[in-house]
Amino acid sequence: MNLDALAACLGSTSCAVTQLSTGLIVGMLLFLVTSGLSLIFGVLGIINFAHGAFYMLGAYFAFTAYALTDSFAAAMLAGAVGVGLVGILFERLVMSRVYGRDLLMQLLVCYAAVLILDDLVKLVWGAEYKLMGMPEAFALPPFEVMGGFIPGYYLFMLAASLGAGLLLWLGINRTRTGKIIRALAVNPSMVGALGINTALLYAGVFGLGCVLAGTAGALAAPIRTLTPGMGLSILIESFIVTVIGGMGSIAGAFIAAVLVGLTRSFGSIGFPLFVDGAMFGLMALVLAVRPSGLLGVRTG
Repeated sequence: MNLDALAACLGSTSCAVTQLSTGLIVGMLLFLVTSGLSLIFGVLGIINFAHGAFYMLGAYFAFTAYALTDSFAAAMLAGAVGVGLVGILFERLVMSRVYGRDLLMQLLVCYAAVLILDDLVKLVWGAEYKLMGMPEAFALPPFEVMGGFIPGYYLFMLAASLGAGLLLWLGINRTRTGKIIRALAVNPSMVGALGINTALLYAGVFGLGCVLAGTAGALAAPIRTLTPGMGLSILIESFIVTVIGGMGSIAGAFIAAVLVGLTRSFGSIGFPLFVDGAMFGLMALVLAVRPSGLLGVRTG
């Protein structure tokens, strides 16, 4: 424990701003991944244990597209759309076979997908570390805020994550398609009786969840080292965020992701050897006080 260093950081505006921006960036990446995870579970009832692997694919797709085109916009598009298409194929060919099956069967199928995708990444891109590098458009001096410095790319990541989350919330809560998706989560047989293609909706929802994971991977590619299996750590943290925020709640996922991001950022200064323990402790506290999560719906 180094609480003196934490207190000194909180007392310094430059250190506090720097750590705050770092925590928000970590939180926004977790928010994107967790939003897709919650969406898939809320509608399909599937705990997509392979979600971290789709985050990994998004980073590698973006890396390849950027190397070929030297365009970060193309890299973002490749990461999001490419992973979305892979997710739809995975849902139609594999996950659709285990709907309504035992939870252990679903987890085994997802875990098998994780191992297969990790090995495919090794075959295609190799097992060595990859680094995409900062796009030229963001290779600018950092912005100074209250004595602290925030890279321009961090601000872009923050805006992109918030924008994607807002669009998802509006789409689910304010559009006719969103109402149909919410009805599908409650009573799929009734939705099917109305003449709506539920199989197409299931594929679309799963694909949208994967698009969010792929977008997070593409955003992380310029600032993270790419390696096979890189999705495991963010998957574990995403489940922590999901439990804290409440399964199926986009707003809850946002609040929980920010809490976890700030815990990791400031914890690396105050208790660097206990950061993971602090996150799990926060999850345990929420479970003890409110088992459904901060904004989750209580069930009878």
